[in-house]
Amino acid sequence: MEWSSNPSTFSTDPVEQGIIQSRADFNSITPENAMKWESTEPQRNNFTFAGADAIADFADRYNKEMRCHTLVWHSQLPAWVSQGNFDNKTLISIMENHIKKVAGRYKNKCTHWDVVNEALNEDGTYRSSVFYNTIGEAFIPIAFRFAAKYAGSKTKLYYNDYNLEYGSAKALGAQRILKLVQSYGVQIDGVGLQAHLSSEATASTGGGVTPDVKTLTNVLKLYTDLGVEVAYTELDVRFTTPATDAKLKAQADAYARVVQSCINVKKCVGITIWGISDKYSWIPGVFPTEGAALLWDENFNKKPAYSSVLKTIQSFRKS
Repeated sequence: MEWSSNPSTFSTDPVEQGIIQSRADFNSITPENAMKWESTEPQRNNFTFAGADAIADFADRYNKEMRCHTLVWHSQLPAWVSQGNFDNKTLISIMENHIKKVAGRYKNKCTHWDVVNEALNEDGTYRSSVFYNTIGEAFIPIAFRFAAKYAGSKTKLYYNDYNLEYGSAKALGAQRILKLVQSYGVQIDGVGLQAHLSSEATASTGGGVTPDVKTLTNVLKLYTDLGVEVAYTELDVRFTTPATDAKLKAQADAYARVVQSCINVKKCVGITIWGISDKYSWIPGVFPTEGAALLWDENFNKKPAYSSVLKTIQSFRKS
């Protein structure tokens, strides 16, 4: 399996850089924002790759795999796309050009591409977006067809979303997307479960906590039973701060459940942790009373969650 990390700001912090550069803990890197549409094509057909190239060069220099993220998403779009009022044919052409230039630039350099990201509402229906509202559900297999054409034969193509882990209507919606793309005869290799989870009921979760191993395993099998692989793509486990010993223990247990579920499913191919240190996590900026979601604390001390992840992996390797 792959054990990966996303340095959320591609930090220049020397301690974080040392962790990222080493292969002791992580063998893969995911650009959080540098490959998104607003970053790569801020004006129509005017492409900029400085940030993405820096991460690709870093991955090459330090012998890291690169999981690329993301080609078609409703968010972080430049206004010329989201407010463009294009007809169906024109928007499809714009999608193809964007995917051709971005996926083509990193052809066969990405082990995986998140081709379509977050196309579902919580009830499993399609999210309103410029792509869905203009093209309909066909925008999803169309995007995968273009990605298969330009990303390279070595790259696995994924649908990626959050809150799939609970086995809810949204998880079934992702299964429906998988079947849709397959019905078009288009390449789709996997489903990514973002796994932005919590170890306790918080203001942002409405009472939800990280599911048990059986539930997590069964959700993964919703997709692998249809012949594709799965991965946890943006894992973090938050709680209401400040940290206490009890909260850190509950977090460690939650991380272990996620890792164990991946171990349980042969086609679960990797886990990406969405950052290194709590110092740079995205969560406090979005959920101000929550955080401490990663494996290293703000001072780069390894947390109980780090030990629980390592112990779970080691137990698997010994078995």
